[in-house]
Amino acid sequence: MSSSITVRNVWVEYGEQVVLERISLDIPAGGFIAVVGPSGCGKTTFLRMLLGQERPTRGEILLDGQPMPDEPGPDRGVVFQRYSVFPHLTVLGNVILGPELEASPLVGHVFGSRRRKIVEKAKALLDEVGLGAALNKYPSQLSGGMQQRLALAQALIRKPKVLLLDEPFGALDPGIRSEIHALMSRLWKETEITVVMVTHDLREAFLLGTRVVVFDRVRNRPEEQLRYGATVASNIEVDRKRPDRVRPVEEEALI
Repeated sequence: MSSSITVRNVWVEYGEQVVLERISLDIPAGGFIAVVGPSGCGKTTFLRMLLGQERPTRGEILLDGQPMPDEPGPDRGVVFQRYSVFPHLTVLGNVILGPELEASPLVGHVFGSRRRKIVEKAKALLDEVGLGAALNKYPSQLSGGMQQRLALAQALIRKPKVLLLDEPFGALDPGIRSEIHALMSRLWKETEITVVMVTHDLREAFLLGTRVVVFDRVRNRPEEQLRYGATVASNIEVDRKRPDRVRPVEEEALI
């Protein structure tokens, strides 16, 4: 199951600094949205709002038609560029931690048949991401690509409706990145999850995304930097069978 996200006339201001302005997007359930744009244009700020770590100054964000919860929850998973795994836990320990904490918030552990079910589920997912033979290894014993596979498994184990990716593959070597791209595409198709990915890599955006959204500042003169933020400069629908075929999304759909 996946969720739709509706963003309506969102502004983000820090004092006199306008970071984002007039952001309106409809993200359909099961879509894969790639957000691109120059450094400092508010892409990560936008992702933090979808996660619930930050609130817009103006406007609204709806998750399945309801106001976005004020705090991150299990309905939204996230993977960062820097591997968000726990170095003191094994591969298996990293993946079962979330479900155990959810099942037993006070103790942080479950026992018996409940634990066996969680472990079986985690092992199956780790097999899916190619880490079935590394269950007892620690993150320091894994390559960068394997650590990012672990981070994906860690995020997906709780079956979120939305997966948020913040430059998740930027630190990987090109060859490893291609492998992770193929894995991410397959997992997205299998889970039918809604994905919002921030990236600097245009090729990556058009390769993975069903839609590429460009954030940019339309006013860039020095005297305008404070008072005008980035907005949606382009909203491009991608044909996944033919990534070279793209078309702008109708502006009326964004108002």
